[in-house]
Amino acid sequence: MTDATAGNAGYTPAKKSSLLVQDARTAKRNAAEKRFEYYGMVAVMLGIASLIVLLTTIFINGHGAFSQTFVKLPVTLTEAKLDKSGTRDIEVMKKVTTFGYAPIIDRAFATAMSERGIDVSNLGKKDLGAIISKDAPAQLRDFVLANPDIIGTTRDFEFLANGRIDGYLKGRVSQESASLDSNVTPAQLALVDTLRDAGIIEKRFNWAFITGGDASDQRPEAAGLGVAILGSLYMMIVVLCLALPIGVAASIYLEEFAPKNRLTDVIEVNISNLAAVPSIVFGILGLAIFINFAGLPQSAPIVGGLVLTLMTLPTIIISTRASLKAVPPSIRDAALGVGASKMQSVFHHVLPLAAPGILTGTIIGLAQALGETAPLLLIGMVAFVREFPGAPPEGFFDPASALPVQVYNWTQRADPAFVERASGAIIVLLAFLVAMNLIAVMLRRRFERRW
Repeated sequence: MTDATAGNAGYTPAKKSSLLVQDARTAKRNAAEKRFEYYGMVAVMLGIASLIVLLTTIFINGHGAFSQTFVKLPVTLTEAKLDKSGTRDIEVMKKVTTFGYAPIIDRAFATAMSERGIDVSNLGKKDLGAIISKDAPAQLRDFVLANPDIIGTTRDFEFLANGRIDGYLKGRVSQESASLDSNVTPAQLALVDTLRDAGIIEKRFNWAFITGGDASDQRPEAAGLGVAILGSLYMMIVVLCLALPIGVAASIYLEEFAPKNRLTDVIEVNISNLAAVPSIVFGILGLAIFINFAGLPQSAPIVGGLVLTLMTLPTIIISTRASLKAVPPSIRDAALGVGASKMQSVFHHVLPLAAPGILTGTIIGLAQALGETAPLLLIGMVAFVREFPGAPPEGFFDPASALPVQVYNWTQRADPAFVERASGAIIVLLAFLVAMNLIAVMLRRRFERRW
C-alpha cells in the first residue's frame, strides 16, 4: 500500500444525488415558497371578500333610493283660488303661496278616494293629508306658475308620497314600527295598501334622485343629487384646466431641462412630501388664501376646484415624471443625433410616448379629487344648497355642493330615508369613479406606443 492509498483509507465518498430527486434542503425551500404562495392567495381572497361585502352592503342599503313612491291624482286648478284677478299675471299669481295650493291637493286626494269607494272614516284630515309629501304644494305651484294657461282645467299629476309611506312600500317601515312612530300610524299604512291596489299609489324609478336638488329634513323623499353632481362636475373642470397644464409643464421642466442642484433637490423632496400631506391641510390653506385673503365666495365650485388643484398637482407631477423617465434615453439621443433641438426631442418624441402614462395619472388624480370631502367641508361646501348653479363661467361662483359632501350631509340627518339616500349617493359616486378608471385604462391602451 502506497502513501497515496494510505491517505485515503478513511475516506468515504459522498452519496451521489439526482437532480430528479429533491434533497431535504430543496424540499424545505419549496415548502416555504408554497406557503408564501398560499399566504398571498389568502390575502387576495380576503381583500376580494371584503370588497364584495362592502359593495353588497352599500347596494342593499342604497338601491331603494333609485325608486320612489308616487301618488297619482287628477287635480282641478280652480281659478278662484289660484288667480282671482283672472289676468294670468305671474306677479299676481305668485302671491298665492304653497298654503293656498295644499287644500287643492287635499281635495283632489279625497275626491279620488271617494270615487273609488275607499273608506277613510278612521283617519283624520291631517293623517290623510300626511300621506302625500310636503313637497307636493311647492311642486304644483311651480308647475302652475310655469304654465298659467292650465288654470281652470283638470290635469293629472304625480306627487311624491311621504317618506314613511315610501319606506313602507320598500320594506323599511312596518305595522309594528309604525305603532311606535309619531310620524306615521298603522291606519295610514293600511290605507296605503288599499290605495296601491286601487292604482292611486305606485312605486317606480325616480329620476329626480339624480337630477333634483336637495331637500329639507322634513322632506327626505324629495332630496336629490342634481346640485351635488353639477357642483362636482364644475370642480373637476377647474381641476382639469389648472392641474393638467401646470403639472405637466412642471414635470417636463424638472425632468428634462432643470439642472441637478440643491434647489431642484429641495423642490423634488417637497413635491413628494406634498403628495403625502393630509387633504384637510389643503382645506385650511384654501380657507386662508382663497376665502379669507382673496375674498372668493364660500361653497363655490371655483374655490373647491382651486383647493383640489393644489391637492392633485403632486400626484400629476409624480406620475408624469415617472412616465417621462420610462421613455428610453435612446429616443432622446436619436432625436438629438439627427439635428433636433432639446425642445423638439422632448415635445416631438418623448412627450407623445409618455402621453398614456400622463393621461392615466391625470385621470387617477381627478378620481382621487372627486372623492375628497375634508377640504370641501372647511371651505363651506357642507351648506344646504337647493338651487342649481348657473352656466359657466358665472356658475363657478354660485353656491353648490359636491357628491362626497352630500353623502356626509345626509348621514348627519335623523330620518332613515336620508341614510338610504346616502348609500344611493355612494353608488353614484362609485359609478363615476369606476367610469373614470375605465377611461384611464382605455386611453392608456389607445395611445400606448411600443419601442
